[in-house]
Amino acid sequence: MTVITSARAYLIDIPVETPRTDAVQSFLKQETIFVHIHTSDGLEGVGYSYTIGTGGTAVLALLRDYLLEMVIGMDSERIEQIWNTVYYGTRATTTGAITSLAVAAIDTALWDIRGLRSSTPLWKAVGGASDRVPLYDTEGGWLHFDTETLVAGALTSKNKGWPGIKLKIGKPHISEDVERLTAVRDAVGPQMHIMVDANQSMTLANARQRAAALEPVGLYWLEEPMPADDIAAHALLASSTKVPIAVGESIYSAQMFQQYLHHDAAGVIQVDAARVGGITPFLKVAHLAETYNVTVCPHFLMELHVSLAAGLSNGHYVEHIPQLTAVTTHQMKVEDGWALAPEAPGLGIPWDFDAIKRLVVA
Repeated sequence: MTVITSARAYLIDIPVETPRTDAVQSFLKQETIFVHIHTSDGLEGVGYSYTIGTGGTAVLALLRDYLLEMVIGMDSERIEQIWNTVYYGTRATTTGAITSLAVAAIDTALWDIRGLRSSTPLWKAVGGASDRVPLYDTEGGWLHFDTETLVAGALTSKNKGWPGIKLKIGKPHISEDVERLTAVRDAVGPQMHIMVDANQSMTLANARQRAAALEPVGLYWLEEPMPADDIAAHALLASSTKVPIAVGESIYSAQMFQQYLHHDAAGVIQVDAARVGGITPFLKVAHLAETYNVTVCPHFLMELHVSLAAGLSNGHYVEHIPQLTAVTTHQMKVEDGWALAPEAPGLGIPWDFDAIKRLVVA
């Protein structure tokens, strides 16, 4: 048995690499919570989770005041036992974003250790279905961009060989969204996948109107049209449009994904390993989705999700939003529009700890 001998956590702020806006918010910064776990056989696992501007110190406090002390002395190889201990040990704060983000930082560190101990990269550890996944770009599609900028970004992505792009929607008038998307479709042609994201900004009536107006564009999916906890509304929308509905980035428990799948409320699952509580519940969601013949296209965190999506039979697109450039020694490899899973053991993220140390805020 290789027990956990120590665990520590800290918070850094990573400035956004480009201004990012959607229908409800701006991406202020990436608060990144790191957890380092040491084991009796001399290994050190590094895990992390994040917020997009607020709440990071609350996650850190939960880790420092309660969760990290729970794992000391536990067997680092019993990841499922540790996950249940720390998650349900929080009692009244489950289920919720703060708890899931805190548990995810611990869980990803444990999966890092598992890979380091066996000299296995994460994509093989979770199944090894493939070593690469297709990539779609979000960086060229923010809501504050004018139509000309959207078209230019879409053409840049197409010229790179990327098979998909995502554009934010939610302009005050439907005609504005239609004009922007039609211009992009005319520029890139019929073959390129165009995804759109409403960021929970609509009512069911609004979403039905917007989906109907945008159907002629040939959308690959409509993401988060309504508040994520309204499963019934998503089910009604999914039954009334030809556009696949995608959800996941704002869901913090595996059980809610089960309800979405059970009620045919989503055709694409965008589970986020940090927000759902780590790799352990991520895999449960992904395997459940596979039984419904639904693909998994993870939200954000491309440096981690490339390995998870590649390793799974139903893993598909990874979202291109570079945000770790300042704290890694090199970026994710991309070839002909495909993101390549790293071959390094563990999570395979090349952290630059000197740079990280300079960004510590708590």
